[in-house]
Amino acid sequence: MSNYCAFSKDHTCVNWIDYQVTREELDELNDLCHGNWIEIQHLYDYIDLLQATLKEHGIEVPPESSVM
Repeated sequence: MSNYCAFSKDHTCVNWIDYQVTREELDELNDLCHGNWIEIQHLYDYIDLLQATLKEHGIEVPPESSVM
């Protein structure tokens, strides 16, 4: 997309600012989601380690809670 518009008097696109703002917001959201996913993966790895340690010591792993 470009800022040029053949249909306006000054040849600038009125949607250009909206496009730029939306693109920036999507970039920020992508960064935020990526950070959250990294944390989720780390927590899953930690849960797996804790469960393996419990099983190794003969302790039963409690069932997951159905409360969410």
